[in-house]
Amino acid sequence: MITRILAVAATEARIALRNRWVFVATLIMVLFALALTFAGSAPTGTLGVDLLTVAVASMTTLSVYLAPLLALMIAFDAVAGEAERGSLALLLSYPVSRAELLLGKFLAHTGALAFAMTVGFGTAGAVAAAMGDASGESLIALLRLIVTSVILGAGFLAIGYALSALSGSATVAAGLAAGAWLVLVVLYDLGLLGAVVLDAGGTFTQRVFPWLMMANPADAFRLWNFAASENLALASGMAGAAKGLPVWAAPLSALLWPLIGLGLARLALARVEP
Repeated sequence: MITRILAVAATEARIALRNRWVFVATLIMVLFALALTFAGSAPTGTLGVDLLTVAVASMTTLSVYLAPLLALMIAFDAVAGEAERGSLALLLSYPVSRAELLLGKFLAHTGALAFAMTVGFGTAGAVAAAMGDASGESLIALLRLIVTSVILGAGFLAIGYALSALSGSATVAAGLAAGAWLVLVVLYDLGLLGAVVLDAGGTFTQRVFPWLMMANPADAFRLWNFAASENLALASGMAGAAKGLPVWAAPLSALLWPLIGLGLARLALARVEP
């Protein structure tokens, strides 16, 4: 089983390299991360934190939007596109199960995202550390950002696979992926913000709102990073965002989403007729 999964992963990795997905994703991460690092260098003296901490706070916000988008761009074609091209039927004719096929794709695509995140954030972090002081806490925050960004991307990869398997064509899958990004990353928070304003500090705001944030993979990622460091929370302006939640809530939610997404993708893939 492991051998077959690794064989699928190796094939998918070669396809990603040939299509320049890895190069494009890495370039996007490097450019955006460096831009935010240079743009965020001004307020460090006012906040009383080092430049790397401010850079990590900026890159955390960047990753909330960019990691899911890159993951969905990679994943939407994984099933629907191959079914359209006829390659899915060929793959399933080999002695490999649908679960093994899915896990192989997931392993390769997660590796591609991990490479892009490591190079992008690592480059920006190195520049920030060279331009200003870098404390041990800020270095840990940078490492945590890279790891949690990969976990966030993995969750949206799995969601993308499920949407791709449910779609009749790659075009429909692309539309569903764009809609999922818009709802989970943008509109979800706007809806919660509107509910908080209407509640005016009542029971919803104090008891329900934090847990609804945890139900969203993007918000769980954000709070995992900001709640783990006082300096990072100060630099981001979210010092009190995670109050009222146990420390395990955000990590658990972020780690569960890849598993939930893969489970849904496996169920959807079982119904696909190549």
